[in-house]
Amino acid sequence: MSKHLYAVIGLGRFGASICKELAREGMEVLAIDSDEEKVNEYKDIASHAVIADSTDEFALKDLGIRNIDHVIVAIGDNIHASILTTLILKELGIDMITVKAQNDYHEKVLNKIGADEVVHPERDMGKRIAHSIISSNILDYLELSDEHSVVEVKAGEKMDGKTLIDLDIRARFGCNVVAIKRDDDINVSPMADDVIYAGDVIIVIGADQDIHRFEKSLVIED
Repeated sequence: MSKHLYAVIGLGRFGASICKELAREGMEVLAIDSDEEKVNEYKDIASHAVIADSTDEFALKDLGIRNIDHVIVAIGDNIHASILTTLILKELGIDMITVKAQNDYHEKVLNKIGADEVVHPERDMGKRIAHSIISSNILDYLELSDEHSVVEVKAGEKMDGKTLIDLDIRARFGCNVVAIKRDDDINVSPMADDVIYAGDVIIVIGADQDIHRFEKSLVIED
């Protein structure tokens, strides 16, 4: 699997959460903020952490932002900086831009100028968004505690046509499949010989570290 490159602009509470989770998943992350103290805090977490003004097109070019596959604009209360940064990223041809919106008006402007995805951190957890960024097959992510979560994933080719016995998810990863959704039907507490098909939605519960291994092995497509 080729490793995607990510950048997180703005290391406030939301941006920091995204940055930590992407790094935890083993992704290459460039962390950017204008605050030196915040950048220093993340220099050992992100692959690279730099001080920069994201509204300066030349500064972003110098950082090699054009080589980044997905940029998350997580700027705090400065809506003007958020919009200008998004515009610059669009002009530089970034493939995927996810932007944090402060309010509905901000969201409308971001959609109008071409943001690929707009999120509201008040409604969306950083961890959930980070997982959806990594793979479109990861549909939802709900924290049960600091160390345990429930993940909802879409089955792809790696699971297609295999039974739960074949996949052996509990023994291999320590996770439990608690339900399988197919179209409008939901199979709660599925049996070991139940077959999974591509497009099915699988609900899995387990420790975060076990879920990470499960996702990397069976969910994230090569």
